Amino acid sequence: MSYTPNIESLMPAIDLSAMRAQGAGGQNVNKVSSAIHLRFDIRVAAIPEYVKQTLLLGKDKRITQEGILIIKAQSYRTQEMNKQDAIDRLTEVLVEAGKLQKARRATKPSRNAQKKRVDSKVKSGRTKVLRKKVDF
Repeated sequence: MSYTPNIESLMPAIDLSAMRAQGAGGQNVNKVSSAIHLRFDIRVAAIPEYVKQTLLLGKDKRITQEGILIIKAQSYRTQEMNKQDAIDRLTEVLVEAGKLQKARRATKPSRNAQKKRVDSKVKSGRTKVLRKKVDF
């Protein structure tokens, strides 16, 4: 079982703002706000409690002390594509946090496997004893 987010229900917790992209890009980069800064408030979002806890207790550096996940998208030249990229990356983070790990069941080797292991150790020990110098 895993969690699949519904973006429409998450929109009240998402704050999108446009900003100028960093790096090279010619004169256009100084005029056009094509990068997107997505801020997702984990605490008020309509997501299951275990997903919230996973995100807040995780080691993701993009999550602030106040529980806000910040994603900056500036890979594309258009604002719309960067917006979609930011939402896709948010979805990936939520899906990853929503994966439930299977409970680990403690197992032990069978009695026959234990016997084989001990027998092989005894045989190995006998072989090593035969390698010693012989005392007369």
